[in-house]
Amino acid sequence: MRRFAFSFLLLIAAVNLWAQPASAKYAPAPTDKALLWKVTGNDLEVPSYVYGTIHMIGRDDYFLTESAKKAFESVKHVAFEIDMEDMTDMSKMMPLMMKAFMVGDTTLKDLLTEEEYAQVSAHFQQAGLPMMFVDRIKPMFLSVLGSGEDMMSFNPNAESSMVSYEMEFMKMAQEREMDIDGLETAEFQMSMFDSIPYSVQAKMLMEAINAEGGGATDQFDEMVKLYKDQDIYAMQSMMDEEGGIAGYEDLLLVRRNRNWIPIMEEAMKQRPTFFAVGAGHLGGEEGVIALLREAGYTVEPLVD
Repeated sequence: MRRFAFSFLLLIAAVNLWAQPASAKYAPAPTDKALLWKVTGNDLEVPSYVYGTIHMIGRDDYFLTESAKKAFESVKHVAFEIDMEDMTDMSKMMPLMMKAFMVGDTTLKDLLTEEEYAQVSAHFQQAGLPMMFVDRIKPMFLSVLGSGEDMMSFNPNAESSMVSYEMEFMKMAQEREMDIDGLETAEFQMSMFDSIPYSVQAKMLMEAINAEGGGATDQFDEMVKLYKDQDIYAMQSMMDEEGGIAGYEDLLLVRRNRNWIPIMEEAMKQRPTFFAVGAGHLGGEEGVIALLREAGYTVEPLVD
């Protein structure tokens, strides 16, 4: 059950790799190399902060700058893409897990050729997941559920080769008895994938399985390198070059960014807040930084 729950977190991480941001007509895209940004102006009495995360990273690559630590300690409210405490509450995860299944009686056999289905079966058998368990799960979710051993061995309560920035920030927030919120609900995030045809999701699943151990690993390593360089501009360019789900960029990235801005504004008016969202949401002309500037805020990079 823990594997299933934390695969949801990885699924959201994958959106940052699959989705290409669309162009906007206004607001300059940030080019500074920074993960931490201070937000002031628009009558805010004290600053809030936006921090770009990478949802999963090797423990040896994990880092947190002194500026980020100080910014986090200066506020008493943290907001993630979703409320991370819900991810460890099985009473809340159980109904969400049911949304991972395809509607009606659709199965993977209906979406794949016999050869592809045999390949998928072998892949998940090797991952310890029998097809009777995964046959009706949405292919986009399966793209993550059966991926790399390092990812799937992640345990938030024990030493692991992988680290989640969101989980680390959540533990820090709980230790300081900070309020924890989300910019959107897990139910909403799951519903996004209902707008993507199962046939498209099945194609993505096959691409993920065929790329495992090859191009996908190289892409992840390059993304980690850019993340450690705090180069959100290059991360954005990399996503542009890698392609994406044509026609779904607005759904998966742009619309969500725009939906967050009024929620962030309301939170910042009430109290200083530390927003921790995927770094893929920060850059670009439709990224969170540009959209906050478009809304009249001063958003400055903070680099140690």
